[in-house]
Formats: sequence, structure tokens, C-alpha cells
Amino acid sequence: MIGAETFWNDPEQASRILQERSRLSERLENWRALYKEIEDCDTLLELSEEEGDETAMAEVRRQVETLEKRIHDFSIAMMLNGEDDNRNAIVSINAGAGGTEAQDWAEMLFRMYNRWCEEKGYKVEIMDLQPGDEAGIKSVTFTAKGGYAFGYLKVETGVHRLVRISPFNASGKRHTSFASVFIYPEIDDEIVVDIDENDLRIDTYRASGAGGQHVNKTSSAVRITHEPTGIVVQCQQEKSQIRNRELAMKVLRARLYQNEKQKQDRKLQAIHESKGEIAWGNQIRSYVLHPYQIIKDHRVNMDIGNVNAVLDGWIDPFIEAVLLSGVPASPADVNESA
Repeated sequence: MIGAETFWNDPEQASRILQERSRLSERLENWRALYKEIEDCDTLLELSEEEGDETAMAEVRRQVETLEKRIHDFSIAMMLNGEDDNRNAIVSINAGAGGTEAQDWAEMLFRMYNRWCEEKGYKVEIMDLQPGDEAGIKSVTFTAKGGYAFGYLKVETGVHRLVRISPFNASGKRHTSFASVFIYPEIDDEIVVDIDENDLRIDTYRASGAGGQHVNKTSSAVRITHEPTGIVVQCQQEKSQIRNRELAMKVLRARLYQNEKQKQDRKLQAIHESKGEIAWGNQIRSYVLHPYQIIKDHRVNMDIGNVNAVLDGWIDPFIEAVLLSGVPASPADVNESA
């Protein structure tokens, strides 16, 4: 196909095919390299056992430990084979009911994902942030830019539950807070999402700020409502209304694309009897800080006791466990307004 005379008639399609070929070739080469190293290690093991060579046996143990890690990483990479897995991720975090408590929890989640992105070397670009009334944030939308960001983060879609002693309640009672996380693939120009301008309601308003000289004096913030679906996106981070509109449209395109994919997947996902609708009371993960400390992912029944490390961004064990389990990563029936 690549050698055909007509291959370059459509440069964009040709570029996509070459990129996919490059990704597949890289995985094939990685598999071949692993297979050869396993064979070499097996040979060294046989020789060391025959000769009773303890030094060689120690070398085999060292190689096995290295191979275990590489095989694990390769297994994860093989799970990131979805159509959009290699794309950047658009992450939306929304505080649930509960006022300041839930808004503080939403900010904690934002910090957790921000730290995870830093560790991965991903660039974070905030598109919209609504501060809380007293503390925390009501919502935030940001882009995680980096290889396979969506592939990894897509498993984080769902409701996250926090149990702790409230820092905002003088009586020191235990409090439960909820926040929802939604992940969308960032859609670039190679995917066409037709949007009828007549279906859009575009509102402008003054961006919120810290007050004083930092308050935006012009209506630069943009809110776009796609009336057929009811999807609402907004952006206020840039000083230019034109730039905010461009960023808001990018989020809208991503959400409409994901919405269509979810419709297509709904029939397939209906066969997963254990799926259930994500809503308050059906969280994917619980973060318990009192009376004991543990974080539990309910989809794979996995517990981690080092809560500080997880809240500092160490969420790879959860992400990898869900990817390897085959649990549906992005349920079709997600109630974002929950």
C-alpha cells in the first residue's frame, strides 16, 4: 500500500498511516528484543546451573528483575491500542454537592493529576478554572499534553470519593465528599467534527480573578452551549476573547467526538453486567483518610495504604491495574452533572 503510486495523493492520510506503521514497528522491535533477552537469560541459567557458578546465578537474578519490569511496561503499552490512546487528554474535574468540602476535594484531585503529569513529563495547560466560594475549586478543565496521555488517563473517568475529618468544621466530624473526573481525547485537525454554527449559543462574560487590579475589565471569557446535546464548555484563561473561543471550541469538538464514540460503544458495553452507571454512591475509587488511611479502587479491588504518595500523584498502580484488568475504562453512561 505504501509503495502504491496513489499513496501520497492524500498527504494527511499518508501521514497517519506512516505514523501508525512507525508505532507498530516500534512495538514489534521491542517484542523481538525482549524475546531475545529472555532466550539469552534462559541459556545463562542453564550454564550456571550445570557449572554451579554462583556469580552467573546472581547475574541471572539481576537480569530477571530487569526483564520483569520491562515485560510489565511492555504489557501496559500493548493495552494502549485504542484509536485515541496516543492523543493528548482533556481532563475535567467537577466538585460535587457539599460546598466548600467538595470544592477543596476537587482542588486536591487537580493537584494529584498535576503532579502525576509532572512525573510523566506531560505539559499541563489550564483551559478553564472556576475558584471555590471560600476554598478549593468548583471545576477545572486542563489539557495533559504528552504521548499516550489519553490512553493512561481514560481509566480515571468516574466519581472519586473522599472520607476525612473536615478541616472546615470546628466540631471535627468525619465528612464524605465527592468529585467527578471526565477524560476526553484532544481532537486535532485530522479528525473532522462538523459543528453547525446555528446549533451554538455563545455567551461572553468577565473572567473571574483575585480582585483589585487582577480583575478582567473586558468580557473576554467565553461560554459555548451546543444546544442539540446540551454540552456546555467555557474558557476564561486567556486575555483575548478570540483565543478563549478557540480553546472552548477545541474542548467542544473533543466532547462531541467522545459523545459520538460513547453512543457507538453503548451496545458493546451493555454486555458488561458489572458496569453500572457512574453516579454518587457508585464511585470508582475511595480515598479514606479517617479513621484509617487507605485508598481503594473498587473496579479492581486494589488497596494502597500510602495515601500521601497517591495524593502526590502516585496513581500509576491503579491506572496499570485497570488497564491490565480489561475493565471498561470509559463507561458510556456517565452523568457529568451528577
